[in-house]
Amino acid sequence: MTARSVGVAAIVLWVLSAVVVGWIFVKGWTTPGTDGRTEIVLAPVERDLILGEMRDLLKAVHGVVTGLSDPAQGMKEAERAARAAGMSMAADVDPAIMMKLPLPFKQMGMSVHQDMDQLANAIAQKEEPAKLLSRVSSITARCTTCHDLYRLSAGR
Repeated sequence: MTARSVGVAAIVLWVLSAVVVGWIFVKGWTTPGTDGRTEIVLAPVERDLILGEMRDLLKAVHGVVTGLSDPAQGMKEAERAARAAGMSMAADVDPAIMMKLPLPFKQMGMSVHQDMDQLANAIAQKEEPAKLLSRVSSITARCTTCHDLYRLSAGR
């Protein structure tokens, strides 16, 4: 075998590997669910981690809504709650877990974290409550869409 043929084989293997990794990055580790949703197959500890993050997001939304209900006293708490669920929450997610999540799931999740940071900024800038609630509604719409489309299973 010549050096040229080894080089060509290496390039072909590299391209095939890149295609497989790209496919997994887009599709994730999924299977059709029995209830019409796409099932994301995770290890039990990975599933628990994602569900814990979802609970933290829900607690943040609750903190924002509670804070907005008391404009005189609660705005700092609302800002703190929104900021806690921003991009800093998503910063330390395990790349192996991210590979298992389908691209639209990742996009919705990251957009929610980005919008929580923008919500915190809007609260700090004293945006009017109706606009703040509209922002919260936009965020929770993505939450419900995601829950309508996906289900997490602990299979591997």
